[in-house]
Amino acid sequence: MGAGSSRTSDYNSHGGGGSNSSSDEREDQSGGQLYVSLKMENYKLKHHLFPHVFGSVPLVGSWDSSKALPMERESTSMWELSFVVPSNHETLDFKFVLKPKDSNSHCIIEEGPNRVLTGGHLQGDTRLALFKPGNDEVLEYRVFIKADRVSPFDLAASWRTYQENFEPSAARGIPDISMNGAPNLGVQNDSSASLDLDLERYVVPASTTTINSSLVYAANLTATPRSMIHAGTFSTTEGSNSGSNSNKSLDVSIDQIPTTKDMEVTISDLSREYLPSGVVESKSVGTYSPLQKQDSHRGLFVDRGVGSPRLAKSASATILTADLKLDSENKNAIPAAAGAVAAAAVADQMLGPKEDRHLAIVLVGLPARGKTFTAAKLTRYLRWLGHETKHFNVGKYRRLKHGTNQTADFFRADNPEGMEARNEVAGLAMDDMISWMQEGGQVGIFDATNSNRERRNMLMKMAEGKCKIIFLETICNDERIIERNVRLKIQQSPDYAEEPDFEAGLRDFKIRLANYEKVYEPVEEGSYIKMIDMASGQGGQIQVNNISGYLPGRIVFFLVNTHLTPRPILLTRHGESRDNVRGRIGGDTAMSETGELYAKKLANFVEKRLKSERTASIWTSTLQRTVLSASPIVGFPKIQWRALDEINAGVCDGMTYEEIKKNMPEEYESRKKDKLRYRYPRGESYLDVIQRLEPVIIELERQRAPVVVISHQAVLRALYAYFADRPLNEIPHIEVPLHTIIEIKMGVTGVEETRYKLMD
Repeated sequence: MGAGSSRTSDYNSHGGGGSNSSSDEREDQSGGQLYVSLKMENYKLKHHLFPHVFGSVPLVGSWDSSKALPMERESTSMWELSFVVPSNHETLDFKFVLKPKDSNSHCIIEEGPNRVLTGGHLQGDTRLALFKPGNDEVLEYRVFIKADRVSPFDLAASWRTYQENFEPSAARGIPDISMNGAPNLGVQNDSSASLDLDLERYVVPASTTTINSSLVYAANLTATPRSMIHAGTFSTTEGSNSGSNSNKSLDVSIDQIPTTKDMEVTISDLSREYLPSGVVESKSVGTYSPLQKQDSHRGLFVDRGVGSPRLAKSASATILTADLKLDSENKNAIPAAAGAVAAAAVADQMLGPKEDRHLAIVLVGLPARGKTFTAAKLTRYLRWLGHETKHFNVGKYRRLKHGTNQTADFFRADNPEGMEARNEVAGLAMDDMISWMQEGGQVGIFDATNSNRERRNMLMKMAEGKCKIIFLETICNDERIIERNVRLKIQQSPDYAEEPDFEAGLRDFKIRLANYEKVYEPVEEGSYIKMIDMASGQGGQIQVNNISGYLPGRIVFFLVNTHLTPRPILLTRHGESRDNVRGRIGGDTAMSETGELYAKKLANFVEKRLKSERTASIWTSTLQRTVLSASPIVGFPKIQWRALDEINAGVCDGMTYEEIKKNMPEEYESRKKDKLRYRYPRGESYLDVIQRLEPVIIELERQRAPVVVISHQAVLRALYAYFADRPLNEIPHIEVPLHTIIEIKMGVTGVEETRYKLMD
């Protein structure tokens, strides 16, 4: 509100009518308070004079200008003073005064009558503050006065935060993004000197539920062929684990990408220009090349004000609730996601034709081109976003119906019996996928060579009116990578499990591959995505044709950013904080002594574990307990992500669970019933956290160097669930203990996990 404004409308919107109104009485009885903000603005400040406020009870209690309260600089031209008063407070008279910062000499009191605030209402107009320092000079300040009603919960949480952070934050002064190209030799790193860290000593034995519990061929983690089991055709001993949410490592058949040369880049930095829904929309062929170039560690970041004594407000002024009804009978209606993710998906479903409600991603490509790995990775990503997704592998159907001892002759195009058998199992897999969609599935990924138009036309006819098909073709022209993939296939595929002679199996598979190459027809029909030489490291492309809509856009976005360069990702919570000791949730306190010790051990661990990885980076949230946990680590760039902040507990921030149970029993019970979807009043749910973490996942997929993520329990649960392919409803219950490092290894052999517990 500026000068010349009529009677302020801000108070009417926040404070209601007169002080005697029934609505005010009801709000006063509930303990409401007024958060009053006084601001002054002037672009031509007198450098020796600073704005102050003085006046009557309850603001100052004295008209003595020597006791005036100084206003705080909010920007180069703006000053502010904020305070809290009862909503039915007695009349407050005040004026602005200019005076030196540490002296009472040369005080200049504003001209005109006193400013009067009663019951949240400013009497009269909001006028300019005029000062006359002498010599006919007049200084003009624009004045902004606003009053917001706050709840007792907001006030209590803010006061607690203010008290605990009254001392200057230890995180202040640490750059939001700092470049430590090499250790500072002038600073003694006592962590290395005083801590003896043996990495093997701290390894936690892997449980049977961790990612790397065993190595399993990726195709065996796909959907169980239901139609064949029901028909009694399950005639082999091959495992039939559906693996819809398996935690096992995915074995793949794509070679490691060299890091010496970046792939061709024709898209802007996707980590900063985040693609909205439907961004990929083309009726003709467009080409996208993946952005693999390592980011410079520069960016714009807005400080969240750690340790600021100002009132901490909730990011949301209202509580939005929705009954998602995500039961087994209504899974297709809306994904188990939140906000824009769900809104875009629902819009697609409501506005598109019936078949657009179900999406079939049909893989196309010669053997040993990484189709199964790509399908498994895409399945994991879409499940994590909340879309009901299942991977159907036709090879698994073939092995169950016709056994694992088929020679290369079975795959000849001029073998009518073999062609009929292969088309039959493809039809069975397609029938299963369509049936699953009709029962509530959303995205089916159909994994087979599908190497000719005749096969693809058969699938499109089966899908007509039931689901939308997008072909995903993988093309690789690098003979070195193909040779490596072929050898991995012989080692891992059940087709050669009973072949003792590796060289004999290798010859047979190469003959099979030649049979496919003779009749291979690249995709030119329908909607398609082509991944061309994405694994070579010598430049790659993604071509899209006739692609539009939310989910197809997300899929293209994911594929553009993913790659197979092996690198570790280290996940860890911050060192123990003061709120951890008190059992309080949220907050922004500093670390305890135990937490400070862990920060030193963590620095020592990172130095030893990543001593040969000088391109690694450290990612933290913006909260000081993660920033302080990272501060002893030197030699690596540190980047703060607001998306890595702990789940927002809203009005419950700073409370213990016992306090919530006592003071907010309904909220306590609601959270207990469904931790995944429960949203704290004016806060977040786990689904909200997943939504804001999607850019972090994309950036982790895009990184070629190791990354150390120092964050919080709820956030790390969500990140870990992505890599481990854990169901959404398990996320709130995943164990992520303090002072433990979870190392995720990503690469051509899938995803593996090692845990290190640095402190007892």
